[in-house]
This record gives sequence, C-alpha cells and structure tokens, in this order.
Amino acid sequence: MKQQNSFLKGIKDGLPICFGYLSVSFAFGIFAVSSGLDIWQAVIISCTNLTSAGQLAAVPIITAGGTLLELCIVQLIINLRYALMSVSLSQKLSPSVTLANRFLIAFANTDEVFAVAISNPELLGKKYMFGLILTPPVGWTLGTFFGAVAGDVLPISVTVSLGVAIYAMFVAIVVPPAKKETSTLLCVLVSIALSCAFYFIPALSKVPSGFVIIICAVLASALFAVISPKEVESID
Repeated sequence: MKQQNSFLKGIKDGLPICFGYLSVSFAFGIFAVSSGLDIWQAVIISCTNLTSAGQLAAVPIITAGGTLLELCIVQLIINLRYALMSVSLSQKLSPSVTLANRFLIAFANTDEVFAVAISNPELLGKKYMFGLILTPPVGWTLGTFFGAVAGDVLPISVTVSLGVAIYAMFVAIVVPPAKKETSTLLCVLVSIALSCAFYFIPALSKVPSGFVIIICAVLASALFAVISPKEVESID
C-alpha cells in the first residue's frame, strides 16, 4: 500500500479542523470565565486537554472544589472513546512511526483528526501525521484565549448568551443519531431523566456533579447496551 508522508499535505488537511476549533473553543473560553476561572486557567486547560466534552464537564467540578478522583473518573469515562479511536488509527500508521511518535499523535487524536486520518486510503507516515496534528491544537487554544478575553470584558448578559453555544454544539451532535435510531433517543431520554432525578430529589441532590455525570452516563449506556446492542458487520 502507498504511504502518505507529506508534512505539507498534513498541514493542509489539518487547517479546516483548526479553523473549526476556533469557534467551538471560543464558546468554551466564555463558559470557563463565566464559571469562575481566570483567562490563563482556561487557556492552560485547553493547552493540555484537547477534549471539548471533557473540558466542559471538568469546569463545574473544578469551580465547585470537586476531588481529583471525581475529576479523573469523569475524564476517563468521557474520553474513553479516544483510546478506541487510537487503537483503530494505529492500524493505519506506517512501520516508520515509532512508539514515541505514537504517543505524540495520540495526544492530539481528536474526533476530527481521527476522521480525516482514517478516511485517507494510504498508510500514514509520521511527517503527514505531525502536519495533521500541528494546527488543530493551536486553533483550539487561540479560540479559548479569545473567548476567555471576551468573557472577561463583555457584559454579563452577552457572555451568558454566548456561553450557551457550547451546549448547542453537543445538542447538534446528539440530535441527528437520536432522530435516526429509537434506541439512541431513548438512551438520551433516560440520561436526562436520571440527571433530573439527581437534581430534584433531595436525597440525590447532594451527590457531587462529577459523579452525577459518571452515574448517568454509565447507567444509561449499560442499560441500552443490554436492551438494544449494536450489530457490527464483519469486514472481509
């Protein structure tokens, strides 16, 4: 099989991801500052964690003074998909990609980077992969910085409105599959019902928000893994 190992081609393929991340992380920057973090705390989070869902879940835990154990478990569950994507992507990497190279690539292996890489019909060399992962983290971090600065200087009414955008992103991710599959829709509704129970029932409302996320995610996904398991087609 041919090998794609052009650094410039990797950069070219990564630029659309970079620009897309600017808008999404802008919303995260506003959300982080409006939740009580300062500008540089928000930027450092984005520099070291390329995970929108993980970062969104982490901010309330951090600002509420949650435990490190709580934070770690939440991140493990939310970001477990990256381990699966990395295993899949590893099959596309050429033998020239060393173990050290793979660790660097894994750090920046987001949903979008994985989608671009896995859709390439050729084996992927380290130069191409380093080009692909070079600009997305820059876009993610810059967007967070600009959003955090805007959230620090704009009126509260504006920042609250803009902060809703990051929730809209996750709604946009969930709605299409929920419209196509009844099991996915029911799983979402069960998660919502469980979350409401933890919020409104006095005995459950004392559970820390991080553990609420863990419990709702695990219970809903486990329930529908049993009730409505996905059928995976074999690939010859």
